[in-house]
Parts: sequence; C-alpha cells; structure tokens
Amino acid sequence: MATNENLPPNVIRQLAKELKNLDETPPEGIKVVVNEDDFSTIFADIEGPAGTPYENGVFRMKLTLSKDFPNSPPKGYFHTKIFHPNIANNGEICVNTLKKDWNPSLGLRHVLLVVRCLLIEPFPESALNEQAGKMLLENYEEYARHARLYTGIHAKPKAKSKTGAISESTVLNIDSTQNFAQSAGDTNTCSTVTVPLTNPLPALAEQACKGGTSVPDQSAVGGLTTETAVNAPIAVQKTVGGATKVLADKKKIDARKKSLKRL
Repeated sequence: MATNENLPPNVIRQLAKELKNLDETPPEGIKVVVNEDDFSTIFADIEGPAGTPYENGVFRMKLTLSKDFPNSPPKGYFHTKIFHPNIANNGEICVNTLKKDWNPSLGLRHVLLVVRCLLIEPFPESALNEQAGKMLLENYEEYARHARLYTGIHAKPKAKSKTGAISESTVLNIDSTQNFAQSAGDTNTCSTVTVPLTNPLPALAEQACKGGTSVPDQSAVGGLTTETAVNAPIAVQKTVGGATKVLADKKKIDARKKSLKRL
C-alpha cells in the first residue's frame, strides 16, 4: 500500500496545500475525499452535470500519483460504473490532460474539472469504450438512454436517512391526540342528542355521561315514585271500600228510623 513516504517531501507539502484548498473551496459538483495518511491516492465524488445523461448521479473516481509526480501525470479511474466513450470498462479515464497534454504546473483542481467536463462533452474519436463511442456518433438518443440507465443503476446517490424521525414524544402526542379525539367523540355523542323539552330524561343522562350523578329511576319523573305508583291501587281500593261501608251504615240507620215511625 502506497504511503506518503513514496512521495518527495516538497510534493507532499504541495499536495497538502492543494487538498486543503479543495476541501475549503471545492469546485462546483466535485467533493474531494482527503486521506492525510496517503496523498498518493486521491478520491473524489463527481456530480453528474445537469442536462446530460449523467444528471442526478454521483460518480466516485480516484487519481493515482506515481513517485515521479508531478513530472508524470496521475492516472485516473472511475470506481462507479459508467457508460461513456472515454471511460473503459475497467474505469480507466482517457483524456489528453492526463496524457500528452500534461504539464507539471497543472494542479489537482484543473484535473478534476477536466474530468467533470468530460461528462459534458465526450470525445468519441478517442474512445476507450468503442460501443459507447460508436453509439454516440450514430444514434445519440440510444447512447443517452444507455448512459441514463447506467446512471440510474450504478450512480444513484445514497438517501440521507433521518434516524429517529418518528420520536417517542411524537408517538405520545399521536396517542394523546387520538385519546382526546375519542373522548371528544364520546362527549359529542351525548351532547348532540336532540330530545323533546318535555322529557327531562336525556338531559339527566347527559349529565351522568359528563360525570354527574346517577340517572334516577324513570318513575321519579313528574313526582311519581315507584312506591307511589305501586301503592296507588291499594289506596284507591281503601277509599272505595270506605265509601261503601258508609253507605251501608246509612241505609241501616234509615231503616231503623222507618221502623220507629211505624211504632
């Protein structure tokens, strides 16, 4: 495994400065992953440019620096599978900046920007992926369809999960709301019953439902208790019986008076 020891001290200092700058002010659509223990391998996540078949994708690539860097160019590879004329099936990147147009004065920022621009404007004339290069020249729509398919399958960004989005307090609030709604529904069931004003029983039932006193027996309505209702026939019977007895006694007295007059 390559380490910083494989690079000259002056190169390490220059790389450290560049990587710090890239971390603090990253280029548009590019995020560099810094490994301070090994500057010889630099990773970067490149966002697919808008308006291209690679839009909405995130592609991981790496630059490998040799011992002769910066005199010799770094080698570039895509770790994310991509359908592109200038990127081979093994991920190797073919671009002139990393080959014949290399200049030791070029920095990492320039290299990364060139690679991202390659996603915007491929060069099918120097294709490493012959199928993609031929398709781009002959049928762009078919090429774009293949590229979008690869992007959707292999370069889909990871969703940011929200751990504990539904918290315990949220659940408790939901339960409290449901209980309150149920209680309100029960109360409404009692309070919305429409009854005739002449019948006081529903109003008393409503009072009991709301926590009032117990509902009295129906026979108490109108001042007539159960005991009065049961005993009423007996009282009537006594009254009628007493009147009959009085009449009988009166008849006996009248008969005695008539007898005395005859004598």
